[in-house]
Amino acid sequence: MVARSFDENKSTTGIHPLKFSLWLIIISIIMMFAAFTSAYIVRREEGNWLEFDLPSILLINTVVIVLSSVTMQLAHNSAKSNNLQTLKLMLLLTLGLGIAFLVGQWYGWSELVHNNVYFGGSTSNPAGSFLYVLTGVHGFHIITGLIFVLIVLMSSMKYKVHSKNMLRIQLCTIYWHFLGGLWLYLYIFLRLNH
Repeated sequence: MVARSFDENKSTTGIHPLKFSLWLIIISIIMMFAAFTSAYIVRREEGNWLEFDLPSILLINTVVIVLSSVTMQLAHNSAKSNNLQTLKLMLLLTLGLGIAFLVGQWYGWSELVHNNVYFGGSTSNPAGSFLYVLTGVHGFHIITGLIFVLIVLMSSMKYKVHSKNMLRIQLCTIYWHFLGGLWLYLYIFLRLNH
């Protein structure tokens, strides 16, 4: 009997079970945000909608998340070409940019509070609540992405990420690009519908 590593296991569809699971997670997140943004549009049309300026840091955060997607892709490319030092550096940069994004979101929320835009409660308006929910749930997924990046970084420190063992970094890259794309969608949606 020949032992096979988990990385070699494929389902009968030809796709790795972990990739299949990741795509199911991504589809469920897309459905959740589609529901949120649909509810946003429906509720906005009902009236009693507070108009306020979006936090200015959201544009900066958009640039940060795009840059983090670039560094994540460079990490993937480095693993593919066995450039392990660059791989580690790009993963560290992705981690740093992801943390910077979260700090930016926190500043954005602080700006909202300073402008008397709150989440929930009898004195708040649904416009503010929707903004907190959209950015907060996305922020939660960024945290899960950062944990994923950290796991891949630790694996790369143990030389477990390279051209012959790409599954971890492939999954992480797909998820991180998805989170970046999701933020671009949310940012454009908020700009057009705010």
